[in-house]
Amino acid sequence: MTDNSHHTETLTRWVGALTDALVRGGVSQFVVCPGSRSTPLALAVARHPGARVRVHMDERSAAFFALGMAKQLGGPVALLCTSGTAAANFLPAMTEADLARVPLLVLTADRPHELRDNGAPQTIDQVRIFGGATRWFSDLPLPEATPELLRYARALAARAIAASRGAPAGPVHLNLPFREPLVPDRVLLAEIYAAGAVPVTVTTGTPRLAAMEVAALATRLRQTERGLILCGPECPPALAPAVVALAEALSYPILADPLSGVRCGPHDRSLVLSAYDAFLRDERFASRYGPEVVLRFGAMPTAKPVLQLLQRHPSARTIVVDGGGAWREPTSLAREHLRCDEIWLCAALVEHLGSPVADQATAARERTSSSWARAWTAADQLARQAITAALGERAAISEPGVFAELGALLPDGATLFVGNSMPVRDCDTFFPAVGRRITIMGNRGANGIDGLVSTALGAAAAGAGPLVLALGDLSLYHDSNGLLAAALHGLSATIVLINNDGGGIFSFLPQASERDQFEALFGTPHGLEFRHLAALYGARYTRAERWEEFRMAVTEGIFGGGLHLVEVRTERARNVADHRVLWPLVSAALERNGIV
Repeated sequence: MTDNSHHTETLTRWVGALTDALVRGGVSQFVVCPGSRSTPLALAVARHPGARVRVHMDERSAAFFALGMAKQLGGPVALLCTSGTAAANFLPAMTEADLARVPLLVLTADRPHELRDNGAPQTIDQVRIFGGATRWFSDLPLPEATPELLRYARALAARAIAASRGAPAGPVHLNLPFREPLVPDRVLLAEIYAAGAVPVTVTTGTPRLAAMEVAALATRLRQTERGLILCGPECPPALAPAVVALAEALSYPILADPLSGVRCGPHDRSLVLSAYDAFLRDERFASRYGPEVVLRFGAMPTAKPVLQLLQRHPSARTIVVDGGGAWREPTSLAREHLRCDEIWLCAALVEHLGSPVADQATAARERTSSSWARAWTAADQLARQAITAALGERAAISEPGVFAELGALLPDGATLFVGNSMPVRDCDTFFPAVGRRITIMGNRGANGIDGLVSTALGAAAAGAGPLVLALGDLSLYHDSNGLLAAALHGLSATIVLINNDGGGIFSFLPQASERDQFEALFGTPHGLEFRHLAALYGARYTRAERWEEFRMAVTEGIFGGGLHLVEVRTERARNVADHRVLWPLVSAALERNGIV
């Protein structure tokens, strides 16, 4: 056997064992970026019968695409690139995956150790290149085919998958050095896959509290009338029915962030509030209806008035329920952190709360507690009615109106992916709670505007649909190359572009007073014509200037298939006025009806 043939056999057995272990361990989706040094693993993955490969030419876009797939699937997606700066382009998506607790398995090919740190081309320091953004990192040895090392490769694959799925879930980075020649033997690969080695498995239990702790918490909650449940972004899937049952048992309103998964769906929504961002701006309401206890699930809600309510009432007992384990409490107001499965805790509390009441004082409190919930639900209904009436009186396209319209247009089973900056805030305020199964997603880990197109299309590739992406002009510009994925992978999506020619959110911030430098530094007008972008990527383009055109274009995009770009143009100063005119109307409605 020649040296090259021995090397090729060793290489093939190594990448074959690793790839087979990943696939048999549950990783079937691979996003692959073209490159030379990654050839061994790319070919091994492409030739595995259980692997689905999607190729992306741009590493930054590819990483966000994999992120979107993993968010939709709820399990790890593998991401592969060659050596050098290709890996560095993964960092923004890795950061989002870390903070948003999305399982990603990042495989970076590397030069062998003798070519590192000595001027070899396309070689950078890839060891722990993602810093603290990973759940686990391993710099693998060069390929070997001894029984011990092949067992190690399979065990390492199982460990990587388990780490990415762990508590909290997140990205794992494996750095794989390869020496030339780089092409594995396709026949030997097929034999390895057909042999079907038994994978290593890792089983993780569900974290739970002791029965005494649950009983004590239930007793405290039962004795507290003025309670709120906050459901922020990134709540566990299927939390809605469990947390709604808990809210009903306690007569506690739920402030449901649109990205929580609790706002929309067929579950009972009588205590699910969606207009709190509007009515909590009323100082009288926020002062009068201070909570005594707050149960929070998920990350902090998007709405700033919610944070201000907590800061206004620091004596409230804030309890953060988080089965993920990582610290996620930026207010420093929480007195208790419960590290347990959220859905299990809701069910356990409901079970305890359903038991007979031991004392008369608590029984009397339960008979009158609904007045607290009634005030909050009434405020929510009045705020939503005031907003809907005000938006209905305006024939002109407006940014607040976009999400009110989408709330009416999206069909059962749709996915709405929301961009950061102003769109996610407008979605929070203006997208109502509806009974249709509408999944609302976003990148709220790092809250960046980068990678939104790619993440949304990744979700579409993983089965989210029909998908509507609503984002701003700077966000679309920032990730415009991500649009190529739609054509490459035959994806359907409707993109609602809110174009105010710049950074609209800055017009709401103190920087807006710096008029001499505001436009250059913050407003950042660009003057781009996005119809040309649509033509470049084969999207059907509509510029909607009236609501009728908007409704028709969005509906056609949802049901017609393919890539659609629906642009609405607004003006930043006008948008500020469109928002600020609404809050006094909400306050007036609260006052007329005796809420404040």
